[in-house]
Amino acid sequence: MTCITKAAINHPATSRTDGVVGDKPWLLPQHRPMCLVNAKVIDPVEGKVIESATVTARNGRITSMFIGSPNSISSTEEDTLIVDLQGKYICPGLIDGHVHITATPGEADLKSTYKNIPAATNNYRTIFLAREMLRRGFTTARDCGGADGALKEAIEEWLVVGPRLIIAGHALSQTGGHGDQRASFSDEDPTLKCCAGHRSGIGRLCDGPTECTVAVRDEIRKGADFIKIMGGGGIASRLSNLAHPQFLPAELEAITATAASFDTYVTAHAYTVRAMRHMIAHGVKGIEHGNFLDRETAQLMVEKGIWLTPTLATHEALATPPYDRFLNEACQAKNQAVMGSGLEALKVASEVGVQVCFGSDLIAGMHQFQRREFAIRSQILSALSILQSATVTCAKMIGREHELGQIKEGFLADMVILDHNPLEDITVFDSPDTVLAVVKEGHVAFSSLR
Repeated sequence: MTCITKAAINHPATSRTDGVVGDKPWLLPQHRPMCLVNAKVIDPVEGKVIESATVTARNGRITSMFIGSPNSISSTEEDTLIVDLQGKYICPGLIDGHVHITATPGEADLKSTYKNIPAATNNYRTIFLAREMLRRGFTTARDCGGADGALKEAIEEWLVVGPRLIIAGHALSQTGGHGDQRASFSDEDPTLKCCAGHRSGIGRLCDGPTECTVAVRDEIRKGADFIKIMGGGGIASRLSNLAHPQFLPAELEAITATAASFDTYVTAHAYTVRAMRHMIAHGVKGIEHGNFLDRETAQLMVEKGIWLTPTLATHEALATPPYDRFLNEACQAKNQAVMGSGLEALKVASEVGVQVCFGSDLIAGMHQFQRREFAIRSQILSALSILQSATVTCAKMIGREHELGQIKEGFLADMVILDHNPLEDITVFDSPDTVLAVVKEGHVAFSSLR
């Protein structure tokens, strides 16, 4: 048996050797069949480890998973990459349910991160972020504001190496809401509806049912898979109070009805019970953050099938130097309040039975703390429930539960090779040396195996 080596992988950066030149010469060569033997497969549904397993993949999908080794490799698969994992673990590719992949590092403050750098500079930095996110084991990411259809397509074609993206386009905000990045006393023209309309802002302004309807249709036209709205104040927003619900009922109903007409859903940024209930009452299907969630609201979410995506790592990161300087004194006070209640809200959600997804919500240089979300949640939740939040539960939320989140026949061949069992200690994901290889769609994207 042979092990994965850097010379043997179908790496996305490898140039074509088949002599084919088409309209898109960067497209990868045909998948090389893969057979991983002597593996321990993590089953996030049953919460168990399948010992002495063999996993085969062809054309980007898992073709079989069984106990034992294959007796032979057929003559039609002589080019099969056979990998003896020597008892290492295969975990399904991870899913981060709340990222901002275009909110890039490189600047000393948030204003510059969002607005004051050239579009090309931000695009190149996004390429770095996407690559690093995949290297950490996240093969899928749900971008809740900023990523566009062009980036999503570039990743699909491996022109950019990164996790497949499920995108919201621009997050919708009312004037003066959390997505309004203008200064408090700015006279900037409010008809410029994209708040950092110069390129990479995560927000877009819309007011009144008509504008809200147009904004939803326009974001979907440009490639959005779902709609994200700013339903309450935010930590870094100097214009909005955390407690204030945003958008009027008629505006929310226009947004949710328009999204439903495209067979998709709306998720809402909301921290407080007041904001969450306002969102839920008018058709929103997801709550992002939810740090002040109470038991009664959690029960309402269960009854209505509302998803919750907590994002605790970002609050810890914003309290960590040098990123604490991103916030003024008032915003730091909001961050402390939200951070202090986040674990209790997560506990309530778990006890009541809310469908909880994994999310990180990091921006700028804080993306490096993405895997900290595992360790933070481990203070409250079991390793299994946390792993489920980053695999099968997130897969259900994005409507891809039949092809993502499990090592199973017919599923996409997204796999993370580990040297420790995350069901015993979920914090192994927070170690830079734990992830030994990442496979996305049957292509080995990264490997340190010898």
